[in-house]
Amino acid sequence: MNHEIWKNIKKNQFGSLYLLYGTEPFLINETKELLVSKAINEEEKDFNFSSFDLEEVAIEVALEDAETLPFMGERRLVLLKNPNFLTSEKSKIEHNIAKLEAYINEPAPFTILVFIGNYPKLDERKKITKLLKQKAQVLEANTLSEKELLGWMSDRTVTNGIAMSEEAKLLILQLTGTNLLMLTQEIDKMMLYVGQGGEITTDVVMDLVPRTLEQNIFTLIEKIVQRNLSEALRIFYDLLRNNEEPIKLLALLAGQFRLLLHVKEFSKKGYGQQQIAGHLKVHPFRVKLAAGQAQLFTEKELENIMSQIAEMDYEMKSGKMDKQLLLELFIMKLAK
Repeated sequence: MNHEIWKNIKKNQFGSLYLLYGTEPFLINETKELLVSKAINEEEKDFNFSSFDLEEVAIEVALEDAETLPFMGERRLVLLKNPNFLTSEKSKIEHNIAKLEAYINEPAPFTILVFIGNYPKLDERKKITKLLKQKAQVLEANTLSEKELLGWMSDRTVTNGIAMSEEAKLLILQLTGTNLLMLTQEIDKMMLYVGQGGEITTDVVMDLVPRTLEQNIFTLIEKIVQRNLSEALRIFYDLLRNNEEPIKLLALLAGQFRLLLHVKEFSKKGYGQQQIAGHLKVHPFRVKLAAGQAQLFTEKELENIMSQIAEMDYEMKSGKMDKQLLLELFIMKLAK
């Protein structure tokens, strides 16, 4: 992630060309919104701000707009969405790429031209892609690592004059997961609560951050492996009171135990957390948490648990036994 782009935009230091792409739409959107708010005054937007969808409009039409002098302002801001000619995808319409190349080599000095695409990667073999990456300020916004997420939280809180302990950062990651939009919403809420000059502590996180269903399942398993039956059942009954279906809870338990088993199997083969995350297509932070829980089970125990879950699934769906009772007995058996 390129923090320099953000720093320069905040200082009103703009480039002529920007390329924003990747699989993390929140980061792309935040960068776009920052550009819009800093580069163009509100009263100028009707005259000097425009947006084109390149799946619907040819690039030469957008470039004509970019080459038009700003009206009642010092610059124009032009957003170009879905530039799939930078990827291996086939464009729906014909684009004059030669004209785009000429513009990139000599962009209008009064225009900020921004290419925006939610693409995991671009086609680096294409001349136009190479040229744009060479000339533009590039933000590759892909899923952040645990370290980057912690850095993101620090940047956001420090910028607003608020302290946040390392323990609190890890706890909020554990409670909300790695979705950047959800994470930002929760941090912004806590910053409002503690106020400028305040500190976000683990107590504040525990008081204000709601647990996701997945987090409750994670905690339920944590209490089971700690042999804390009363706490495990309390979480289970809370979930039922929130109208969560036993069959859905069973599916989530199956998913978490399956993750523990896979992490254990891959770890035994010598794979690191990053490699395991790649194979299982989950965030490395989830693998890190699962690895901690997996240590408390043998491989054989996890295989037996998966067999029990498969049997329960059959019994629930065939109506052989009360769904809630089945799950209660399962939790009691594991936690004893």
